[in-house]
Amino acid sequence: MDLASLSDQALVAQIQGREAGALDELYSRYSRSIYSLSYRILADSAASEDVLQDVFLRLWRQPESYDAARGSLAAWLLSVAHHRAIDFLRRRKTRAEQQLPEFWAEAFVGTEDAVDMADAAGDKETATAIRRALGQIPPAQRMAIEMAFFQGKTHAEISAELGEPLGTAKTRIRLGMRKLRSLLEADGILETTI
Repeated sequence: MDLASLSDQALVAQIQGREAGALDELYSRYSRSIYSLSYRILADSAASEDVLQDVFLRLWRQPESYDAARGSLAAWLLSVAHHRAIDFLRRRKTRAEQQLPEFWAEAFVGTEDAVDMADAAGDKETATAIRRALGQIPPAQRMAIEMAFFQGKTHAEISAELGEPLGTAKTRIRLGMRKLRSLLEADGILETTI
């Protein structure tokens, strides 16, 4: 049987029947995007590999936890990866306040093993532009964004820490991200959305 020609749902059904080849096929389809998402959150290749392994281990052990009626397999796998990465951040003992990590450019742009000097220069420019843009948004919005994206805190944790209603914390993040996007678009870092 040619597993590459099967749909995601058919491969999940194969996994429920303990067909290891089906898991290999899904791994080849989605491992790169899962690793990339994890790395954007964790900025740690070993931890990102652990998250990747956890996601596919969960799919192998509990294939029934994926419900095709609720969305695509890709979205479900990325959601599981996001939650695992955030859980990993929470387990880290050192939650020292981070200003703007140097890995932000890699987390924002993506990673490759081979680094081209022109790309590295572009990454540094991107990181500088992002720091500059973050410095231009209102402090309350910047703080909420840093707590969410650099410290891996949930909206509820941010709300509790700032002593604000949950809706206020969510609004600060949403408005800050909009402002950040418009500043980065104006700098030519992000493409303008229509």
